[in-house]
Amino acid sequence: MNTEVVIICTSLLAVDGDTIKCDGENMRDMGDGRPNISGYDAPETWRPKCQQELELGRAATARMKELLATPGVKVFYSGTEDAFGRPLVWVILADGRSVGSVLTSEGLARIWTPSYKADWCSN
Repeated sequence: MNTEVVIICTSLLAVDGDTIKCDGENMRDMGDGRPNISGYDAPETWRPKCQQELELGRAATARMKELLATPGVKVFYSGTEDAFGRPLVWVILADGRSVGSVLTSEGLARIWTPSYKADWCSN
């Protein structure tokens, strides 16, 4: 992480597998990534392209919810927003792992780069 700005969230919720809601504001988690260079992508639950994507999206959202509920979770702001105006953040567990790295290692997310094309339906 380049910026060490901790965001204090009195309410921290999972929107989906790669988006959180901190005190009512949607924020995009980048895992171990860097703004506009790398990150991770989780399957969609809103307008999924197929049933498989919906099911994987629900599983990723449920896992994000579990991880956010663990003690010691911290949210760090990158100083940058995504194309939708959401702050790009790093969500870090007490043991130092990023939520994105956990979801990716469990097959509930994939590494994202600018050339990445989401396709959760062909596997």
